[in-house]
Amino acid sequence: MKNAFRSDISPSEITSRTLFESRRRWMQGSLASLATMAIAPASAKSRDGKDFPVAFESEKSEFSTAEKLTTYSDVTRYNNFYEFGTGKEDPVEQAHRLKTDGWTINIIGEVHRPQRFDIDQLLRLAPLEERIYRLRCVEAWSMVIPWIGFPLSKLLDLVQPTGNARYVEFISLYDPEQMPGQRSAVLDWPYKEGLRLDEAMNPLTLLTLGLYGEILPNQNGAPVRLVVPWKYGFKSAKSIVTIKLTEKQPATAWNVSNPSEYGFYSNVNPQVSHPRWSQRKERRIGEFLKRDTEMFNGYSEWVADLYRDLDLSKHF
Repeated sequence: MKNAFRSDISPSEITSRTLFESRRRWMQGSLASLATMAIAPASAKSRDGKDFPVAFESEKSEFSTAEKLTTYSDVTRYNNFYEFGTGKEDPVEQAHRLKTDGWTINIIGEVHRPQRFDIDQLLRLAPLEERIYRLRCVEAWSMVIPWIGFPLSKLLDLVQPTGNARYVEFISLYDPEQMPGQRSAVLDWPYKEGLRLDEAMNPLTLLTLGLYGEILPNQNGAPVRLVVPWKYGFKSAKSIVTIKLTEKQPATAWNVSNPSEYGFYSNVNPQVSHPRWSQRKERRIGEFLKRDTEMFNGYSEWVADLYRDLDLSKHF
């Protein structure tokens, strides 16, 4: 098997020409221009139909739901991203400040091969997959989004976790100049999240580079974020700069901020109410009526065995 990161191999030998050309466009600055376009209401509306420009070549995934998609406009304009503010529209209004050129991710800690990856290298971990996942938030709203990415396990396999690795910590960018919400003490910055290693290696856990066939807009976590579909949305760290494998359970942003309301696991569990509201019902963005919340956000078939020995009312 060829080493995808050897400098003497032509990128066109590793990926399709379509993906290679889209990667080149990205590295030449298209990310910045698309992120700027995404803040304009007219631009968002133009992508609600089926004829938006496609930047990625991706394979369909067996894990996708067949549910109706949330519109591109709602996906990119109604966000929780506290680095840019606590309001749902703060991210789309402020995220144009974020500069993603030259972005890298360091993978460190309990690994045999610590490495630094740039976006170009991540894109070589083809084939990318389109996965239509539900996103559930604790405020009782949800979306259905066509994410583009690859299983996080692919990346972790490359760095070879040691026998001591039990958890994976994700650390987001800290830069108050680019992310004005970090000037507030609403959370202990930088944003940190964590998973058990077996959760991180689960085939559903997606390292995400795009949505709706395009590169990630800044307000959705550009240029690379996590998507863990059976957990509440805040577990899916955005704008990641470091992934650290650890022996001890890492402190996570919302658990540190308010441990009585936000547990480390944060699995979607309608039987465990948030102290200020019930989790039994949810409203899909774009719909009027509420629907029943499903255990593990409807992904029990793939993840329930991960928690068979846990008291889910205690380890919430």
